[in-house]
Amino acid sequence: MSPFAWYGRLFQLAGTPYVVIAFLARLPLAMSQLGALLLVSNATGSYGLGGLAAGALAVGNALGAPYAGALADRLGQRHVVLAQSLAGAVSLVLLVMLVHAGAPDPAVVAVAALAGLTMPQVGPLARVRWRPITAGCGADQRRLVDVAFAYEGAADEASFAVGPALVGLGAVAISPGGALILAAAMLAVFGTGFALHRTARTERHVGGAGHAGRLLTPVLLVLLLAQLLIGMLFGATQTGTTVLATEAGTPGVAGLVHATLGVGSALAGVGTAFIPERIGPERRMLAAASALFVLSLPLLLVGGLPTLVPVVAILGCAVAPFMIAVFSTAERVVAPSRVATAMTLLASATGLGYASGSSLAGRLADEHGHTAAFAVTVSAMAVAVVLAVSSQRRLRRALAVPTAVIEEAQPEAPAITVG
Repeated sequence: MSPFAWYGRLFQLAGTPYVVIAFLARLPLAMSQLGALLLVSNATGSYGLGGLAAGALAVGNALGAPYAGALADRLGQRHVVLAQSLAGAVSLVLLVMLVHAGAPDPAVVAVAALAGLTMPQVGPLARVRWRPITAGCGADQRRLVDVAFAYEGAADEASFAVGPALVGLGAVAISPGGALILAAAMLAVFGTGFALHRTARTERHVGGAGHAGRLLTPVLLVLLLAQLLIGMLFGATQTGTTVLATEAGTPGVAGLVHATLGVGSALAGVGTAFIPERIGPERRMLAAASALFVLSLPLLLVGGLPTLVPVVAILGCAVAPFMIAVFSTAERVVAPSRVATAMTLLASATGLGYASGSSLAGRLADEHGHTAAFAVTVSAMAVAVVLAVSSQRRLRRALAVPTAVIEEAQPEAPAITVG
């Protein structure tokens, strides 16, 4: 069966409404980080404070996501995601109100952190639902889950293209605050839709009751560090792009430029389904890390927006393959009853990386300009190569353990009919 046929079968199983809702529900998170950066930077004139607010939002999300994932493993996603969606929408509106009212910096940063804390990680939680969706597919399930993870990686990256683009358009047409209000409205509507969708009813039964299996293994720690580094790429590159756009007198364009990173990444993510199965996730991770390092080097030579756009777009082509390899490895090596926790931990690591990358890049940009911000991106990718090289044997051994061994004590997941 061709990769296109696998995708077709996957979407037929899930149903078009679910695919659309799950994609739109992840946009507010992609919008909120850049939205907070633009909102605070424009209001205060400080990239450092803007980066701190965006970083606080990312840290809040990183701290809250694992707890939400653990609750979803125990109780199911419905109530958890519903509460987060509504609380996150209110927090984003409150952030805009405080900034416009000239509130003290600590209050702004605290509310940004609250917004992140209450915002659901839709992408990682959507990955958890694919196992029960494909449960009735017999021998094809493993391949369908792999294709689903390729799709989810592409969808995440597309959201980080569409999200910043919406922020950029909103900032130009209305204001950065208006862009965040739009994010709040989308979170309230589509986050609620994702929470109430019928696929949220039974995903907690995957792997059966209880929490068998160790979670924080050396392999998962490697994967968490990998996601931390890719988060630093997002944060530092977004900050450097914002500096260049602001210097050009068009700060709202930063979202549109940074969106090209997600476009290249999304296209490459879809293409990972065409990679032969014999090439394991650990080798894909190494190849993608090497490509990220090489493709990030031209950032150090960029002097304006026209040259930045193609550099960022090409760099994005290695992002989704790296993340898909990481998430696919985690799905294979973690006990099914802990998958939601593992997925949200990986998302948390990405958020922490974004926070550290944007904060560090913001401070360096205040003193040395955009090139210093982009140097953070390059340095993070150099470390990613070292990590991928040094962990190849460990990852290969973990992936060699048959899935049946991990699941031997677990009852089969019930199928979900959604389409």
